[in-house]
Amino acid sequence: MRARYAFALAAGLFLTGLARDQADDWLAATRLPPLALDTSVEVTDRHGTLLRAYTVADGRWRMAVDLDQVDPAYVAMLVAYEDKRFYTHAGIDPVAMARAVAQALRHGRVISGGSTLTMQVARLLEEGTTGEVGGKLRQMRVAMALERRLTKNQILQLYLQLAPFGGNLEGVRAASFAYFGKEPKRLTPAEAALLVALPQAPESRRPDRAHARAVAARERVLARALRDGIVPDHLAQGALTEPVPHVRRPFSALAPHLADRARADNPALARHGLTLDAALQTALEALARDIVATQGERVQLALVVADHTSGEILASVGSAAFQADARAGFVDMTTALRSPGSTLKPLIYGLAFDQGLAHPETLIDDRPMSFAGYAPQNFDHQYRGTLRLREALQMSLNLPVVQLLDALGPSRLLAALDKAGVEWVIPGNQPGLAVGLGGIGITLTDTVQLYAAIARGGMSLPLSWRLEGAREEGQRLLSAAAAWQVGDILAGLAPPPGAPANRLAYKTGTSYGHRDAWAIGYDGRHVIGVWMGRADGTPVPGAFGADVAAPVLFQAFSRLKPRLDPQPAAPAATLLVSNAQLPQPLQRLHSRQAGLDSNAPAVAFPPDGAEVELLSGSLMVRVAGGRAPFTWLADGVPVLVQDRARSALLSLPGTGFVTLSVIDATGKSARARVRLH
Repeated sequence: MRARYAFALAAGLFLTGLARDQADDWLAATRLPPLALDTSVEVTDRHGTLLRAYTVADGRWRMAVDLDQVDPAYVAMLVAYEDKRFYTHAGIDPVAMARAVAQALRHGRVISGGSTLTMQVARLLEEGTTGEVGGKLRQMRVAMALERRLTKNQILQLYLQLAPFGGNLEGVRAASFAYFGKEPKRLTPAEAALLVALPQAPESRRPDRAHARAVAARERVLARALRDGIVPDHLAQGALTEPVPHVRRPFSALAPHLADRARADNPALARHGLTLDAALQTALEALARDIVATQGERVQLALVVADHTSGEILASVGSAAFQADARAGFVDMTTALRSPGSTLKPLIYGLAFDQGLAHPETLIDDRPMSFAGYAPQNFDHQYRGTLRLREALQMSLNLPVVQLLDALGPSRLLAALDKAGVEWVIPGNQPGLAVGLGGIGITLTDTVQLYAAIARGGMSLPLSWRLEGAREEGQRLLSAAAAWQVGDILAGLAPPPGAPANRLAYKTGTSYGHRDAWAIGYDGRHVIGVWMGRADGTPVPGAFGADVAAPVLFQAFSRLKPRLDPQPAAPAATLLVSNAQLPQPLQRLHSRQAGLDSNAPAVAFPPDGAEVELLSGSLMVRVAGGRAPFTWLADGVPVLVQDRARSALLSLPGTGFVTLSVIDATGKSARARVRLH
């Protein structure tokens, strides 16, 4: 065996001495192994931090790496220790070969190898062995062919991706994550020395299995680096005392549900850049684990955080743990269809404000009612009598919001959800008044998208989780004034016990049978949604959104930032008055079904969707039906009050889209959206 090895080394010396013409022809005919490596698919956050990586097809960790991603001191230490003439030889080092042959013949055994880094790359590319003469000669030929076709940096990069580090670890980047939990960009001298030493005997020097051998191998590399002046004496002495890890660290597996979705969405992509923030994702995944640990064994939690100014999702926690357990943690609850409970109520109120049906100070009755046989009740089966709409929304009463939805019509609510980009499902596909109380299926992510639109002044913007790609503005969902009124009401809601007293605009919800507990909130920049329940949809007795989800919402905001961003000021068109100062039709809302009432008013001119021209800043309008006097509103702001004529000339502020509303003496209303020139 030793003789064969010496013969192979001697043959290498012979190969280096071939005539140039012979060598050129011989090397040109060399068939190289594939140089395009299969590397781990990676998912990274907005800063390039690794969120999750996947093994290659054969189960190995082999991560793509460039030279500029590796600490220069490691590269210098590697070349000095493994192949100090790497940058000058042509694939085979004649000096090293001659020394290895002489030592083998003199001692009767192999003292040192003659393999260059290029020869090691040749062996790793072909997964060959070093013990057979034929294999050694093949490595020499491939090494010289590689040197003629690749640059030194390209060869070195192949080594950095292929070098074995024990178990299923290949390449310096995978090893750096596994043993040190970080990128190899800024290795300490001790860490660099260990990673130089491991590929020489990856299994017998694994620090997690042969710790003492790993320590000894690291010391030899450090001694050589000190001798060669790569590591200063004071750093080398400190490196000798730096602990060598005893275990392998798990690879990052943050945002596993969204990472899987990204990979399935584009399987050919090697690197997926997401809008998430790794630090925030880590903090919220830890929060989710802590919360469910105090709940029943099947209770699950999901969280979505977004920047509503940009539409970017900053954190997405699909479950408290990605595993097949009693909580069904492998199910992504951010995308599961669930009943939203009361979380659609703010949208209904906003639509009523926008269309001139009501105002936050409008009075409404909270009492038992029947709507064509549908008789909803409040969650606590209590009734509060007459109160302001502001209070009704803050108390999340059911009868007031059903009255508003009855006046609006369920189809108008669904159209608003469509504008917000919300995908919804209604059992039986028959929309009724129950949709306002949760009789509809939507996802947590879409619910956050809806609240983001309200937070943005009523303008929708689809949420996104990929970094690349242009983002287009969505449709207007509410007027800026109506959106602000909703936010002002929600910001006045008292925080949960123990939570900071701040102006977080939030709403909770509990679905029928306590199957879903929700809390959605926003400030001047961010919106967070929380869902709690069981993945299989079975009830969680006693679970209310206000009790279990709202505290998590406030904790999530505290992990996002130290203080809230302020809510915007009221738009100029916002009507900020008391109930007594409201136009008479807006002072009190009477239960009605305006859409079915033949005596209800209708905007006769201009018709809905029309484009009309202003004359000296005024617009002629006409109302049909209804009972005088009439109040006209433009984008929710009264412009003509208690007018008895059916035709009127309205003074309007400018051109563009405007929503005209007319309210008659009985409180019935109609609207038309037109474009003014």
